[in-house]
Amino acid sequence: MKKTILFLFLLTSLSALGQRSRNIGRVPANTEPTEQEIEKREREMEERREEYVLNFLSTLEADDFQKQILKQKIYSFFEAKIAIFKTQFEHSLDRKEAIKKLEETHFKELEELISENDMKKIKEMIKGDFDEKDVIKDKKKKKRKKRKDKDN
Repeated sequence: MKKTILFLFLLTSLSALGQRSRNIGRVPANTEPTEQEIEKREREMEERREEYVLNFLSTLEADDFQKQILKQKIYSFFEAKIAIFKTQFEHSLDRKEAIKKLEETHFKELEELISENDMKKIKEMIKGDFDEKDVIKDKKKKKRKKRKDKDN
């Protein structure tokens, strides 16, 4: 009887010790980010958005004036879309409908200002089909070519 109790006690002790050792290295999952971390993340997101928009604008045929207008419209589009995501809707379908309406109407007034090809590119970008990797590859190729030309 004593051996059985001792065995059960030893078994439960080892089990508890094993559970405790697994939890030692873990960081609590529900820690709130600090103000500095939030500000840093917002800066990084803003820099990334700026880079994304500039890369997109470099693919367009528009002149500098048109690109400046497009840049402002794209930024206002992103801000409006973020506002929709932050807004509480009764149903998720209402949110989807609001985003769809924004996508259809936000760039409508620019159709006369820019070329049809550029408008197609904007619609692709809105849907998330713009692949920035091609633009980055082209920029790298141009830099390499400039270096080779300077070296020769």
